[in-house]
Amino acid sequence: MSAIFITATGTDVGKTFVAASLIRHLRRLGHDVDAIKPVVSGFNPAQAAMSDPGILLDALGIPVTPSEIERIAPWRFRDPVSPDLAAAREGRRIDVDQVTAFCQGAVSQHRGVLLIEGVGGIMVPLDDERTILDVMMALRLPLILVAGSYLGTISHTLTALDALYRRDLDVTAIIVSETPGSTVPLDDTVKAIARFADPVIGLPRSQSRAGGSADDSLGRLFGGPRDERDR
Repeated sequence: MSAIFITATGTDVGKTFVAASLIRHLRRLGHDVDAIKPVVSGFNPAQAAMSDPGILLDALGIPVTPSEIERIAPWRFRDPVSPDLAAAREGRRIDVDQVTAFCQGAVSQHRGVLLIEGVGGIMVPLDDERTILDVMMALRLPLILVAGSYLGTISHTLTALDALYRRDLDVTAIIVSETPGSTVPLDDTVKAIARFADPVIGLPRSQSRAGGSADDSLGRLFGGPRDERDR
């Protein structure tokens, strides 16, 4: 896979956490990896390092500078609301065709693995008529669906999968990102969703930034280091 689109069942379920974990894992495997997050809500320039683009850049080993933020996340809005509403509050409008073209350009220009992180859930609106799902349909890239492990996530995940399958989109994997403080154990959530889809991978929040248990979990998608695979 040269490009992967990372989407989610909803907002704040761990999309950026998963994307950053994947970046670090792919870099350890020796891949040339890059990432973009075209549309960002809730972006505070004064706290750029803590923003979603800042977290992705840190995982890539790239300094968090205004030019790098602009490179990977051109559509940034201050208010932490849906992108269409955030843009309207700033007197702006998101051109969905331009967002799609930006992603297509990034895919064509990068020769390694490119991760594209979406915004919000699979049907968060970008303008008055279209959602991020329209971008995914135009790109037709393999998808990773991120879900949380909170109570209720099973229904949310199966509903999201139904919407994606009905549009003949390729869901490569479901990654369940552990929800901090959830009353439902991560393993129980993974097993429940796995009765309906495959593969389902649990990603604990307790893993260290340096890697930790992510290797064991994400290895199901990308295997081991190249020098071991090629022996």
